[in-house]
Amino acid sequence: MNPFPPAPPAASYRGPIAFQGQPGAYSDLACRAAYPHLNTLPCPTFEAVIEAVRDGRADLAMLPCENTLAGRVPDIHSLLPASGLFIVGEHFQRVEHALLAPHGATLETLKRARSHAVALGQVRNILRDLGLEAVVEADTAGAAKLVAELGGTEDAAIASPLAAEIYGLNILRRNVEDAAHNTTRFYVVSTAAAPPEPERSDTMTTFVFRVRNIPAALYKALGGFATNGINLIKLESYMLDGAFTATQFLCDVIGHPEQPPLRRALEELGFFSREVKILGVYPSAPQRGITEPAE
Repeated sequence: MNPFPPAPPAASYRGPIAFQGQPGAYSDLACRAAYPHLNTLPCPTFEAVIEAVRDGRADLAMLPCENTLAGRVPDIHSLLPASGLFIVGEHFQRVEHALLAPHGATLETLKRARSHAVALGQVRNILRDLGLEAVVEADTAGAAKLVAELGGTEDAAIASPLAAEIYGLNILRRNVEDAAHNTTRFYVVSTAAAPPEPERSDTMTTFVFRVRNIPAALYKALGGFATNGINLIKLESYMLDGAFTATQFLCDVIGHPEQPPLRRALEELGFFSREVKILGVYPSAPQRGITEPAE
């Protein structure tokens, strides 16, 4: 039995793709990289992004779920299971910070660097080398917009090169991030699932589950993945409703639920769990290196 509603063909994605943040944010950049033929729709919050897809103002949404430096994005783990949306893809976006400033500003005239707190924590080297005061703003693109509005020569922004283009700023220095591997993973979500054919080997499945309150429940619940040779890419836990005894787990695995090994593993998981909910079955991103064999 297919647990998913009918999926639209890929070509039917013609509406905007929504993201959280202002134009020029890294989520905006991810949308343009993954779906260059779609317009992007900025939204103030993750809740607004989800609502834009549910009410039809956007066909897709780009939701960040984890970063190689900052870790997971907690809001997504709590919002997505109850959203009614399905993961239809994943995207990895390299985070390339740039030092942006208005025309006339130079490295010598700068005194302050404005950006999101996480971004400022990822560019400590250049802040130290240039002796810049770090000023926290709501987001990277918002910092770029503010610096453009200020128009002076003492304030710079740490943001994407796209933000420089949108807000008319000069790029004084590119790739100012301390770590070259800084990458954000995104879930692409829609109102209808779009699972690949079961025969594909480059398929990811994401699901959440809550184990029963019995001894060794998690150990027993995960045993079926080991015995069936399923590769667990990610397993994360988080509390529900502020209760230390109500824990939900989010898991990414390689495989399709209709393939016998994963089907058996999920059946065993269900035996030891109070609830199992599949959030999406989708092709893995090329960066994972899981390739579909040529015919």
